[in-house]
Amino acid sequence: MGIEIERKFLVTGEGWRTAAHAVVPMAQGYLNAVGALDSGAQKASVRVRIQGDAAYLNIKSCELGHTRQEFEYPVPVAEARELLALCVGGLVDKRRHLVKHGGLLWEVDEFLGDNAGLVVAEVELQRADQRFDLPDWAGAEVTDEPRYYNLALASHPYTQWSASGRNWAP
Repeated sequence: MGIEIERKFLVTGEGWRTAAHAVVPMAQGYLNAVGALDSGAQKASVRVRIQGDAAYLNIKSCELGHTRQEFEYPVPVAEARELLALCVGGLVDKRRHLVKHGGLLWEVDEFLGDNAGLVVAEVELQRADQRFDLPDWAGAEVTDEPRYYNLALASHPYTQWSASGRNWAP
């Protein structure tokens, strides 16, 4: 069984840009809607992602928080494009900037399109209680806030949130 242990933070400022050593364009969509998970009718999200020149099918349990079951399988890019056409909600377009900090790899997602203006950093850990150094550009932690999950952003894009609902200033 695959387990993902991940913490998620809003990004403040631009300091992360100079530290990024790679950028990967991504487009992803979901074959099930956020409502099916919210109602309990389904227990996992099913995502298709084109990531640079590769594509993946991903299944992730819907537990809230930093630890979830995750399974990921490579698929041909042509088939991933066909699967994206079957997705519900909108597609999530973003650029993933890879940043090394404190001996860990941080993924800074700069969202585009309907989620433009949102920048979120994630770090994957080996253990739920693992200590790590927080970069100075990492702001409020949003690990436990489902609206910042990509599945939610596909159905309820950031540009449609009210200003008061954003709880941060870019």
